[in-house]
Amino acid sequence: MVRGKLHQISTTGGLLNVEKPLDEKLRLELIFHLGETTIRETVEMMFPMWATQGWLQPFRFIDLPETTKKALEANLLSYVQRLQDRNS
Repeated sequence: MVRGKLHQISTTGGLLNVEKPLDEKLRLELIFHLGETTIRETVEMMFPMWATQGWLQPFRFIDLPETTKKALEANLLSYVQRLQDRNS
């Protein structure tokens, strides 16, 4: 088990902030919460980049089911809308 902070997320993948980099092409199960939705899907790690505190590790979703993709997209849109409303 490895813990990290979700730095960026999209419907195709994202970026994790981790203490130690993971091997490129490593497949693992990623679990995170977004709003009231829990996402638990297989991802493939990509080449890590050194950051000032730890590593930024990009990943991509592998075979993301359409229902999960739609839930992820809806939660992301809702989050962006709340930010825009707050800044208006």
